Amino acid sequence: MKIVNNIKKNTIVLLGLTIIILVVLLKDDYKEIVNALTSMNILYILLAIFFFFLYIFFKAYTFYITVDDKEKISLKESYKHQIITQFFNGITPFSTGGQPMEIYMTTEHNISGVEATNISIQNFIFYQTALVIYGVLAVSYNYIFHIFPKTELLRKLVLLGFLINTMVAVALLAILISNTITKKIVFFFIDLLSKIKVVKNKEKTKDKVNKLLDEFHKSATELRNKKGLFTKGVILNFISLTCLYIIPLFIVMSLGDYTSLNPLTTLTSSAYVLLMGSFVPIPGASGGIEYGFLQFYGNFLSKEVISAVLIVWRFITYYLGVILGAFAFSLEKKVDKNDIN
Repeated sequence: MKIVNNIKKNTIVLLGLTIIILVVLLKDDYKEIVNALTSMNILYILLAIFFFFLYIFFKAYTFYITVDDKEKISLKESYKHQIITQFFNGITPFSTGGQPMEIYMTTEHNISGVEATNISIQNFIFYQTALVIYGVLAVSYNYIFHIFPKTELLRKLVLLGFLINTMVAVALLAILISNTITKKIVFFFIDLLSKIKVVKNKEKTKDKVNKLLDEFHKSATELRNKKGLFTKGVILNFISLTCLYIIPLFIVMSLGDYTSLNPLTTLTSSAYVLLMGSFVPIPGASGGIEYGFLQFYGNFLSKEVISAVLIVWRFITYYLGVILGAFAFSLEKKVDKNDIN
């Protein structure tokens, strides 16, 4: 089956990248890093893991309240779906595999495919809006207090990530304001890309994009009439991101270091790291995420400490979700792989 082959291929790529990254991190200061890892206070590590599960909980709760009929899907089922989504997001470039699986699992609860797609798109709008707001706050905080040194490469990478996420949010707003104008603009670029042979089948691409834009417009229009839901969804996603972004603070505290980081520098650094990782076209943004973490948190932590913190942080915020998601998915009943491809 195609989906199984893709999972195997992406998993192999992921494992290979993980091994390479670990070798690079451990090759120079192996003993110091191992000593740091073994000296961590387990209670703070458990607290970090708890906040990771809180991050998933708030995403699940947001999805749960978006479903009109609460009898069709419970909060527990929504949480399980989000865990499985962690797996599919984790093994696909740009986290593109989670949403199709999320839609499929939603249809398993007697919810139509159209409605399931609508629910998923609305949750994407909540998340993207919260992500951009966090990015604006993080960039503003650094601009005022200058917590990071001015490095041209990092500045450009963060700016690129910020612009990509902002452009997505602006595109969503444009679809809400005028779907017709948005289509004309998008079709213009498809025609242009077709002329330079980037797009092979112009008409087929237009049909797919047309359908996608109509779905986004329908979802966005519904949200415009549900202002309370939109506000609540964005706030819950903002809280969810805060739970994710604060995790490095607890890992550093597990080493008995209570001064190198504070909540604001941690949240700002994490926001910058995730902004950089948003445009890395590799499952889990591997390589880019680690580089960003070392660069930004390296302003506050020593080389040996930051490598140990990175290993634990990456396991909690990425690999743990992938492992649990894979396990949860394996327990699900077998599905027609073509339906979720």
